[in-house]
Amino acid sequence: MAKEGVRIAKIYTRALQGIEAPLVTIEVCLASGLPSFTMVGLPQTGVREARDRVRSAMLASDFSFPKGQKITVNLAPADLPKFGARYDLAIAIGILVANNQVPESSTVGREFYGELTLNGDLREVTGILPAVMSCRDEGREAVIPLENADEAAVLREQQCVAAISLRDVVEHLISPNKLPFIKPQPPSQPDPMHGDVADVIGQHQAKRALLLAAAGGHHLMFVGPPGTGKTMLAQRLLGLLPALDERDGLAVAAIRSVSGTLRGNHWQQRILRAPHHSCSAAALVGGGLSIPIINANFS
Repeated sequence: MAKEGVRIAKIYTRALQGIEAPLVTIEVCLASGLPSFTMVGLPQTGVREARDRVRSAMLASDFSFPKGQKITVNLAPADLPKFGARYDLAIAIGILVANNQVPESSTVGREFYGELTLNGDLREVTGILPAVMSCRDEGREAVIPLENADEAAVLREQQCVAAISLRDVVEHLISPNKLPFIKPQPPSQPDPMHGDVADVIGQHQAKRALLLAAAGGHHLMFVGPPGTGKTMLAQRLLGLLPALDERDGLAVAAIRSVSGTLRGNHWQQRILRAPHHSCSAAALVGGGLSIPIINANFS
């Protein structure tokens, strides 16, 4: 129990670690003392800059920002690095709860994601799909930016609402007029971008190998000099295979969500990666200090 003059609020959100979305608890403490805004819990630069975004967004949305108080925001667990602006909305809601502008009971069973602009609007963030999947498994409701609604619609079973601004989120929490749940969108048929084996002239032995590999689920390796049709034949293999099932399709969609390339509802479509034979291991896998697959290209 907090001491007199100390107000603490807890809000749930999720980090991004590869294609996993570990739970993060945003703890906001308002206490008397020298006015300050401190963030702890391994926040990187993009997270620390949330102080200015949250303050401006709250004032622009006609909410009062705590004055003359010491604000401490803890992002637990403390040993998990946090990066990006995905915590802005959760931090803002935590401050509103601690400042008695939003009832704490309205945030129970909910998780919040989204970047805030200076005028209080919500901006999309990457990796929403893994977060919403984990939120669904915990039986909570996810509050996300409207621009991420298409990603959440991939899931058949979810409790997810999309908001345009911080004001919309608060209205959803305190008013009887709730935001509607996002309606799931069934996956569409894959685009015929892979070509047809019948279009290949010659290469009878290679085409037979494709058919056998597709029918039996075997591995297949093409060896030969450049220009002999290895990539062309590999592209035709996609047309011989069925669409991904829901489990594998969601795994691929999660990778595309993390890399920011999930567009449309073709998430059950198989993907061919054709790296150059001279590329390095780092170029093949992708690099970066935070998300190793953030540079993956799924075009």
